[in-house]
Amino acid sequence: MTWSDLPAGLPANLAVSAGVVALLLVVTFTASVLRDRHDTLDVAWGLGFALVAGTTFVLSDGEGATATRLLVTALTVVWGVRLAVHIALRGRGEPEDHRYAEMRSRAKGNPHLHVLVRAYLAQGVVMWVVSLPVQVAQHGPPAHPGLIAAGIALWAVGVLFEAVGDGQLRRFRADPANRGRVLDRGLWRYTRHPNYFGDACVWWGLFLLACSSWYGVAAVVSPVAMTFLLAKGTGKPMLEAHLRGRRPGYADYVERTSGFLPLPPRRGTP
Repeated sequence: MTWSDLPAGLPANLAVSAGVVALLLVVTFTASVLRDRHDTLDVAWGLGFALVAGTTFVLSDGEGATATRLLVTALTVVWGVRLAVHIALRGRGEPEDHRYAEMRSRAKGNPHLHVLVRAYLAQGVVMWVVSLPVQVAQHGPPAHPGLIAAGIALWAVGVLFEAVGDGQLRRFRADPANRGRVLDRGLWRYTRHPNYFGDACVWWGLFLLACSSWYGVAAVVSPVAMTFLLAKGTGKPMLEAHLRGRRPGYADYVERTSGFLPLPPRRGTP
């Protein structure tokens, strides 16, 4: 368990993937400035991981186990493309996401450059760190069968929670009778953020596929970082702070519904 055990091509892969992420964000930023709205960055989030997975698949040829490379790439691309398509369709015909609009309104100088520093650079770093298991797994030894089964199962639970939760919310919002109301049915009855919970499950599942080597285990920083950001960082806290003042009944919903892990609703609350 030494640095000499690292696959020869992994350091170069990590450097190339960082360049790929940077290039993607430059292209996204340019397109966003031309469109004068920066929520295009949210679409690039899922596509970025798919791009890193595809890049690593090419660079790991001849070094990693083919079956593991194919599996990790396929799972990452399916998750990333589904998420990107969902976000793109959700934002079609809508104004710019309030997070970016508020960020631009607080800028002391050029608002586009303010968003570049606050959002694009931060997201690029997070994307590279979170994608570490995807890169490491493709350069490492064949994944252990038990880890493959557990990883795929956890990934599937995550995608199911994301896709079903997104679909339930889309249908709820499409009904004019629900305007201003809070969705507390389906998966949203058991967790206030089924999509965030699903996202975390996906990355813990992909991490398991990298755990057949010590450097794969070291990539635990990826799911830990993703889970923290979703549950305590820029995910749940920011969204809930926005909704509390805009949705009557949301405070009661928070009192009776688990914030992250799916759990039965609390009894004795409004």
